Amino acid sequence: MSKGRQGLALQVQQGLKRDPHGGDLFVFRGRTGSLIKIIWHDGIRMSLYAKRLEQGRFVWPSAREGIVSLTNAQLSCLLEGIDWRNPRYSWRPQSAG
Repeated sequence: MSKGRQGLALQVQQGLKRDPHGGDLFVFRGRTGSLIKIIWHDGIRMSLYAKRLEQGRFVWPSAREGIVSLTNAQLSCLLEGIDWRNPRYSWRPQSAG
């Protein structure tokens, strides 16, 4: 396991008291808010995914006890840089029919 995955998996295990090999996604945000890293164990090996926004910041939920559970839709919005707490359509229908 690389140093990045190993360090994040250790944070999950020791800091959050969770099993990093349990199949859950664990998402970490960088200090500036423009980088996120996700670790996930698929039953065979640990994977590390990273995404950086060129503009703006990831909208980060406030965490109680260090853990936040997100739905698939909320995670999808987070990964796209959309404010998942108040998503808005980029267009409005002109007519009902």
